[in-house]
Amino acid sequence: MDAFLTAASLFADPYLIGVVLAGTVAGVLVGAMPGLSSTMATALLLPFTLTMEPIPAIALLSALYCAGTYGGSITAILVNAPGAPPAAATAFDGYPLAQKGRAGQALGIASVSSAIGGIFSVIVLIVAAPLLARIAYDFGPPEYFALALFGLSMLASISGEAPVKNLMGGAFGVLLATIGMDFTTGVDRFTFGFWELSDGVHFIPVMIGLFAGAEFLLQSGRLDRVVVRAAVEAVKLPSWLDFRHCLPTIARSCGIGAFIGVLPAEGGTVAAMIGYNEAKRWAKDKSKFGHGDIRGIAGPETANNAATGAAMVPTLALGIPGSATTAVILGALLVHGLRPGPHLFTTTPVLLYGIFTAMLLANIIFLGVGLLGAKLFARVTLIPVKFLWPSVFVLACIGSYALQQSLLDVWIMVIAGILGFVLKRYGFSAAPIIMGLILGELVENSLKQSLIIFDHNWLRFLDRPIVVTLLLLTILSVGAPIFRRIRARRRATAETQGGPAQ
Repeated sequence: MDAFLTAASLFADPYLIGVVLAGTVAGVLVGAMPGLSSTMATALLLPFTLTMEPIPAIALLSALYCAGTYGGSITAILVNAPGAPPAAATAFDGYPLAQKGRAGQALGIASVSSAIGGIFSVIVLIVAAPLLARIAYDFGPPEYFALALFGLSMLASISGEAPVKNLMGGAFGVLLATIGMDFTTGVDRFTFGFWELSDGVHFIPVMIGLFAGAEFLLQSGRLDRVVVRAAVEAVKLPSWLDFRHCLPTIARSCGIGAFIGVLPAEGGTVAAMIGYNEAKRWAKDKSKFGHGDIRGIAGPETANNAATGAAMVPTLALGIPGSATTAVILGALLVHGLRPGPHLFTTTPVLLYGIFTAMLLANIIFLGVGLLGAKLFARVTLIPVKFLWPSVFVLACIGSYALQQSLLDVWIMVIAGILGFVLKRYGFSAAPIIMGLILGELVENSLKQSLIIFDHNWLRFLDRPIVVTLLLLTILSVGAPIFRRIRARRRATAETQGGPAQ
C-alpha cells in the first residue's frame, strides 16, 4: 500500500500528468486510424522514450496501449472500418446502429464499456496478479488448443441467422490461416511464389477489406439515394436506461476479458470475439444482434479493454508478453534495465504501481474524451456518402500498406473487400471468417506442439484438467443450440398434433 501511495503521489507532478494525457490522446487517434494499432504506435514511440526516466517512459506506453484499444471502436462504429483488430466485433452492431442515426448512443456505450473494462482489468492486475500469473503459467499447448477449439465452437452462433453458412465461413478463415510456412516442417504452403506470404496472410488487411472494402462497394451502389437523418438524433448520447440494459453484459465481459487477457499471446481480439458471442448467447432476444443492439457493442468493448490490464500480468510477473503491444512494453522495460519477473514486485514496487496508476488515469481520461467527443465524432455519419467513403478507402489502402510496407497487403485488402461484398449478398457474415483466421493458426500450432509432447497419444489430452474443462464447454457450446432446436421442433409438432383435438 505504501508503494501504491508513493506512486500515486508522483502523479501530482504536471509533467507525468501531461505524459499520460499525451499518450491517451495519441492512443485514441492512432486506434481510430484503420490499419494502425497501439502495437505499431508503441513500437514507433519506444526509441523516443530512451531519454526519459523509467516511470514516465512506461507510463506513456501503457497509456497509449489502453487508449489505442478503445480508439479502434470509433471508426468501427462510424464507417465499419475497425481501427484496431480488437474492434472488429464492435462493428457487428456498432455500424448498423450508426446507420440508424444513433452514432452518439453507440459511441457513448463504447466509451463507458471500454472504461469499465479497463478499470476492472487494472484492479485485477493490482489485486490478483500473483494468482493470475500462476494460472497462466499452467497453460501449455494442449490448453491453448482446447481454448481455441472452444472459440471455434462459437462460429455457428456468433453472427447471422444461418449456422451452416457461419461454419462454412469459419472453415474458410481457418483455411486462410494455413497459408505460409509450416513452423514444424519449414515448408511453404499456398504461397504461389510470393515470398511475402511466407509469414501468412495478415489479419489487418483481411479485416479492413471484409469490413471497410465491402461496405465501400455496397455504398457505391447507393450514391443516388438521398438519406435524411436528424443531426440531433445522431449526436444523442445513451441514457441511463441504456447503461442499465448493458450492465449484465458488461459484468460478464469483464470476467471474460480478464481471463483471456492473462493468457500469454491471446490479447484483446479473441476476448472481444468471445465477449460478443457470450453477449448474444445470454440475450433473450438474439434476433436484434447484427442489426444494432447496444449489448453487441458493450460485450466486445468491455472484454477487449478488460484484457489490456490483464495482459500485463504475465508480462510483468513472468516476462511473457500477454499481447503484441505488451511485447513492446516488455522490450521497453528491458531497455531501461528492468527485468520482469517475480522479483520486480519486491525490488521496484514504486515503478509497478506507477504503471498501474498510469493505466487507471488513461482509462478515466479516454472516458472523458470519448463522452465529450462522441457528439463530434458522430457527425461523421452526416457527411455525404460520395465524400465520406472515397476518403475511407484511401485510409484503408494506407493502413494496409503501413503494416509491412507491402503492396501485396493492399491487394489482399482489395480482394477481401470484393469477396466480402459478394459473400454479403449471399447471406454470409464476415465475423466467422475473421474468427477462423484469428484462431486457425493457434489451433494448428498448438495441436502439433501437443501431439509432439504427447508422442501422438491423443488420450493424454484427457490427463489435463483444464483441457477437459474446456472440451466439455466446447461440447456444451455445440450441443446446446442443437438441443434447443430439437426441443423447439418437438414442441411445435406437439402443438400441431394437439391443435385439432382442442
